[in-house]
Amino acid sequence: MAGLVHIVDDDVSFRTAIERRLKKAGYEVATHPSAQHLLDSLPSGDELSCILLDVRIPGLSGPELQTRLGELGSMLPIVFLTGYADTATTVRTIKAGAEDFLTKPVSSEQLIDAIERAMARHETSLSQRHKLDALRELLATLTPRERQVFELMVRGKINKQIAFALGPTERTIKMYRRNVMQKMNVHSLAELVVIAERLDHSAV
Repeated sequence: MAGLVHIVDDDVSFRTAIERRLKKAGYEVATHPSAQHLLDSLPSGDELSCILLDVRIPGLSGPELQTRLGELGSMLPIVFLTGYADTATTVRTIKAGAEDFLTKPVSSEQLIDAIERAMARHETSLSQRHKLDALRELLATLTPRERQVFELMVRGKINKQIAFALGPTERTIKMYRRNVMQKMNVHSLAELVVIAERLDHSAV
């Protein structure tokens, strides 16, 4: 799987040592001396990657950067590293979605294991996002009237009810239904409802 690891830590010797370790394990590495440095070159998130983040860094702290990335809509998983483990911070960052919380010094095995899990999580997120993007593209091919029919279909309305709501004859509605099914690339109403649910939840 490999991928790109962003190391955010103000300790130069630590950054260098971890970078060497990760490159040896086959990862690409980008290093950042501060949270702001990462934000200034914010990764798009389209590449398989994760962030290795120190808790105590000058300026924006690790947990503050986690909050800021969340506000920016970043999907990059975060593995926290700290020299001073404290339970409250651990609980807070994990609840906020961090992948792991490691205490320095960290063994290579522990580090690689946490990064592998973070990469797997990001791979799943990317895959889900690509599927949703593909569904949105299909939805965009519907005409305004087909979109109205789609909305009523997934709410369980039958042809007669749709015709009554929109005005055309039942025969015309049947044609619209057929078009909707073809354009959305589905064979059953159940599949269409599942797609509508996924698109609805992704918009929340």
